[in-house]
Amino acid sequence: MAVRATVSRFPIDAGAHESSGIPWGVSVTPFATKDENGQSPVYGSDGELLPRCENCWAYFNTYCELDQWSWNCALCGNPQGLSSQAIARYSHPESCPEMMSSFVDLELPVEESDEAMQPRPVYVAAIDLSSSEEFLELTKSALLASLEALAPGSLFGLAAFSHKLGLYDVQGPIPVVKNVFIPPETEGTFPIELEDVMPLSQFLAPVETCKDRIGSALETLRPTTSWERTTAAGQGLEGVLMGGRGFGVAMEAILNYLGSEYGSTFALGRVFAFLSGPPDYGAGQLDTRRYGEQYASKREDADRALLPEQTPFYRDLAAVAVQAGVCVDIFAVTNEYTDLASLKFLSVESGGSLYLYSNADDSTLPQDMYRMLSRPYAFGCVLRLRTSSEFKTGHSYGHFFPDPQYENVQHIICCDSYATYAYDFEFEDTKGFARHGSEPPIIQIAFQYTVVLPPEELSDSGLVSSSRGKHSLKRRLRIRTLQCGVAQNINELYDSVDPEVVLSLLVHKVILASLEQGVREGRMLLHDWLVILTAQYNEAYKLVQLKNGSSVIGQVDVAFSQCPELQSLPRLVFALLRNPLLRFHEEGVHPDFRIYLQCLFSALEPSSLHRAVYPVLTSYSTPDKQAYPRHSLSRAALITSGSPIFFLDAFTTLIVFYSSTADPTLPFPPPHDCLLRTVINKLKQERCVTPKLIFIRGGKDDATAFENYLIEEQDVNGSGLTSVMGFVSFLEDVTQGVLEYMKSGI
Repeated sequence: MAVRATVSRFPIDAGAHESSGIPWGVSVTPFATKDENGQSPVYGSDGELLPRCENCWAYFNTYCELDQWSWNCALCGNPQGLSSQAIARYSHPESCPEMMSSFVDLELPVEESDEAMQPRPVYVAAIDLSSSEEFLELTKSALLASLEALAPGSLFGLAAFSHKLGLYDVQGPIPVVKNVFIPPETEGTFPIELEDVMPLSQFLAPVETCKDRIGSALETLRPTTSWERTTAAGQGLEGVLMGGRGFGVAMEAILNYLGSEYGSTFALGRVFAFLSGPPDYGAGQLDTRRYGEQYASKREDADRALLPEQTPFYRDLAAVAVQAGVCVDIFAVTNEYTDLASLKFLSVESGGSLYLYSNADDSTLPQDMYRMLSRPYAFGCVLRLRTSSEFKTGHSYGHFFPDPQYENVQHIICCDSYATYAYDFEFEDTKGFARHGSEPPIIQIAFQYTVVLPPEELSDSGLVSSSRGKHSLKRRLRIRTLQCGVAQNINELYDSVDPEVVLSLLVHKVILASLEQGVREGRMLLHDWLVILTAQYNEAYKLVQLKNGSSVIGQVDVAFSQCPELQSLPRLVFALLRNPLLRFHEEGVHPDFRIYLQCLFSALEPSSLHRAVYPVLTSYSTPDKQAYPRHSLSRAALITSGSPIFFLDAFTTLIVFYSSTADPTLPFPPPHDCLLRTVINKLKQERCVTPKLIFIRGGKDDATAFENYLIEEQDVNGSGLTSVMGFVSFLEDVTQGVLEYMKSGI
């Protein structure tokens, strides 16, 4: 569990927080195997015996005061007695993980209902047949790759949808498909239960014995013809022939189908939904005409028009998925408007992922699927962050659904080691940590989760006897307790800033502002934040002073030259304003791509997000020798460095660029055994998504893909290259904003 704070020393009170201009909060990656310093938790058992505070329900930890008969809660200070069992336990502290470390991972007893469960992982592929041959070929190769990643004992079901839903039985000598027609009505549901069409035990096939037959069934998939679709759909709205992609009804039926066996046949189900365009048939169909009509209303922000969902259907469907214990991953392979703004809730709120590929030709879908299924994940997770009594959590951000009953409790259906969540803090009162005798602030994060252990892991640990060959469920409780420092003045606060976590919280806030008030409002929020931060920094360091309420003495330090920890923030804000996340539609930003970035960025841990927003540009003198570890994203940096080879890491894209002046004897592309390739391979292995690797030879190949990342000479408002350098003029604009802000006396 990695936890990183925006400031390692917390503001002393609400006034100090307000005057600093720095967001106050943390990012949490709960299923990360190590903490942010590379330390592993201390593992143990008997998690149910861990004492809890009777007042705030925090767990006992190393920061609690303990005597022979009682203990004081480190978070709220409440004293309470110890049970006789706990007294005996803590008389041998060397055997208690919670006495040895503030980072523990404890096993919990499996409930009786779980013991009766068959904990076999269940995977279902739902494939769009209202598509092309190229889409189906890509989907087939992705599923064949995913079958190789699935553990023995897993169950797999194959379904296909168009104007009908097909269920495949692959357990016999030849694949058999049974089709049910989807009602075309927008309020329609299936007239028959899928269990009556094909028993679930027939639909879900063991992967280890049926892998070849699943492959054979995939080979039988063919796109539905336009004649089939239009015949089934008939006349659509206003006489226009509608398509035949009944995605909404198909997904609802599959989730209900699986949900009937949740807790008996399986403990976790995952549905892979492959889409080649917008749902346009039956319940859940989406009207894509709003994409063409977004400029029709002069009163509405055109970028704002496409961000809200147009129907709650898929948000409601996510609740069905959660109840069924199923997480849904959506893989959209399309360049047409699909309205991911409406569809995203089905994946995000069920604990799944949303992937978007603009075409089938250079898609990384097979690699992404294999990577996703190869890494460990937890399910049935509950996440709770508690704080000491002087402060509390404000907003929480991430792909979860909040508990309907308990405040600050988040449920996560499926969580891998990359999934990251964020919280911001606020003070309970104006005194904060300034009151006499106040203890250092404490944060405690509790993460309860379940993992499925395959048979081979059980045999390694000696847990298999009569249950040989079966999967096993393990419920665990991971707790991390942190004691934080307090900044006694503004200088200490600024010196403790972590700019990557600041960026992470800013991204969450501007995404929220964009969804509620539009992209333009999100951009203004970000720009104004930097102006206010710069003004407050200049005032704190007494670099600029206001004289007679109108004239300013001194020069505004917009580069934060007195504080190294803040120096990267102007560039990060500039880059975020240039990112497709916040660029305007008229610059060519597709609304679905914007939604995809919102979903991706809001789940990334801070270091990955930093690369996605402001890519890392390194130079090499040869493929085996690095020249400089970091350059600014400008043409000037390329020219002045004099290096022949540049490597750009933009998280989802990796580019190797040979300058036009590079020695022609340098091998292109770089050899597989060189240092640069080693760096590339390591980065690819560490990513949660498969980055696209591009090689470009300057002067011979089209270098647009590389040059688009050299943002510092681009105008921040998107008018392309300007006569003055973009980042420089942006800083001048911020300086002007600081002067106006100070003069206004806000």
